[in-house]
Amino acid sequence: MKKGEIYEGVIEKVDFPNKGIVMTGDQKVTVKNGMPGQKVRFMINKKRSGRVEGRLLEVLEKSPLETRDPVCSIFPECGGCMYQTMSYENQLVMKERQVRDLLEGALNGADYQWEGIHGSPIEFRYRNKMEFSFGDAYKDGPLTLGLHKKGSTYDVLTANDCKLVHEDMTKILTCVHEFFLKRNVSYYRKMQHTGYLRHLLLRRGVTTGEILVHVITTSQEEHDLQPLKEELLALPLEGKIVGIMHIINDSLSDVVQSDETRILYGQDFFYETLLGLRFKISTFSFFQPNSLAAEVLYSVVRQYIGDTKDKVVFDLYSGTGTIAQLVASVADEVIGVEIVEEAVEAAKQNAALNNLSNCKFIAGDVLKVLDDLTEKPDVIILDPPRDGIHPKALPKILSYGVDHIVYISCKATSLARDLPAFLAAGYELEKACSVDQFCETVHVETVVLLSHKKPDGHINVKVEFGEGEGKVPLDNIAKRAETYKPKE
Repeated sequence: MKKGEIYEGVIEKVDFPNKGIVMTGDQKVTVKNGMPGQKVRFMINKKRSGRVEGRLLEVLEKSPLETRDPVCSIFPECGGCMYQTMSYENQLVMKERQVRDLLEGALNGADYQWEGIHGSPIEFRYRNKMEFSFGDAYKDGPLTLGLHKKGSTYDVLTANDCKLVHEDMTKILTCVHEFFLKRNVSYYRKMQHTGYLRHLLLRRGVTTGEILVHVITTSQEEHDLQPLKEELLALPLEGKIVGIMHIINDSLSDVVQSDETRILYGQDFFYETLLGLRFKISTFSFFQPNSLAAEVLYSVVRQYIGDTKDKVVFDLYSGTGTIAQLVASVADEVIGVEIVEEAVEAAKQNAALNNLSNCKFIAGDVLKVLDDLTEKPDVIILDPPRDGIHPKALPKILSYGVDHIVYISCKATSLARDLPAFLAAGYELEKACSVDQFCETVHVETVVLLSHKKPDGHINVKVEFGEGEGKVPLDNIAKRAETYKPKE
């Protein structure tokens, strides 16, 4: 096989995340963006160290798993969804197999209890946060506002009937899109670093219906956004807009961040409830994107933690302190560590909001904060970002030697990479399960309980030093020490 050559084949299975496996003769080729059972045409675009990757060009035949019609107009071109035409039951079966394959590969045959996969309580309109991009669908085309085409960092499709978000968000997107389209306002071009419109960030409380609207632009142009504010507030929504923000972002990288935030209306936060607790969430605060599935996830975490009465719990990578507060009612003290300062401030406010006085939140990198903490944990909860735990932080976490660690992973490959370090430190994977927060997409959460292995028993050995039968001569010990030169 050579780069640029085109082949056809059937995707035999899809490994996490989104890696379709096609066998061409005895050569395995990884082709992304497909489903098991599809016959596809692909072009070889990478070949290195025996690994071959292909780029999907065309789906020649549907998969037998594609048993339903798409529910939005831009599938399958849109990169937001992957498995819309597959039944939700089959999505869960596939994701469960993907996670189990990774865990079993990392465990080298060690036994553990698999507790299955929990589906999301709702399959569609579940997201409480969505970032939409401004752009065009083809070069020099009209302004679009939505999601990127599959495999493209430039082409943007207008997502005016996206089924991952509530209809309120769709109405807001359509209003914002038409407002700027009528006025012929430019969008930011990433290569040239010119233009005005960058992103539309929407957040909506699933349980409260409270909505934040953020229009993100550069400072290269000035436009009156008061008419847009009036149009947004006049929309017939099921929920209620509680804040409209204009965020200035002149960063060269394609990320949503703020150099300056101007509040056009209301406030810069909204409220959401989870498992009886109330949370105040601001623009950039991390919060699980599927509120109802997050309740399922956190219920599993609480079950895995078990009895924490009179115990100190470390919640590392704590975000807005959601997990910390859910376990605080049954713990002596909970210490959360999070690098995003805004999230830490939100966590402190949320703890006060829920009348929890035994939570402490520290802003900083887990790698550095652990060096300064004088408290010792009895239980550790880990909820790291997609890349997993920093390799230098892992030994520090393991050095506490706590009996139980609960690891929540949003990227199973990172979890599988980290697991051997836990095993080497004397932990065993006791039980695990997955929770699907991201229906129609390639992502899935995994929760594992790691328990420190205890010895089955003790053997007492009596050694007598000195001269005579059955005793160890002291000079032999000295000679051996001199030979091997052990460290002090």
